[in-house]
Amino acid sequence: MAGKSQYFVVKQKAVPEVLLKVVEAKRLLETRAAETVQEAADQVGISRSSFYKYKDDIFPFHENARGKTITFVLQMHDEPGLLSDVLKVVADYRANILTIHQSIPCNGIASTTLSVEVLPSTGDMSEMMETIETKKGIQHLNILGGE
Repeated sequence: MAGKSQYFVVKQKAVPEVLLKVVEAKRLLETRAAETVQEAADQVGISRSSFYKYKDDIFPFHENARGKTITFVLQMHDEPGLLSDVLKVVADYRANILTIHQSIPCNGIASTTLSVEVLPSTGDMSEMMETIETKKGIQHLNILGGE
């Protein structure tokens, strides 16, 4: 396993502050709000060495997801229209639904697995996941993986 990269999807609240600041510094450089790495690092409050140490290892979820398939599972209440609401969110973010599998509800909760293709026109995937996760009736959202 040596030499092979492993990837993890974690929620923002679990990411150390220095890594979030590296992401912000990269955004400042990309948008030209900062001209140099030193300027970007100063603006977000990290050292240049921290920036260079982590710059290739941290990125927002949506930046690396383009052209990929993301599979996630939802635990949701068995309520008329809830699945339709979830699918509308996916459509609103311009992602392409490849597969849908929903179990027979047990004790009023259904398990639904969605595979979604992330297109060049797809919006921010982390925002999409958050929008789905905060919908009334969604118990849990878990990203299973991406291809």
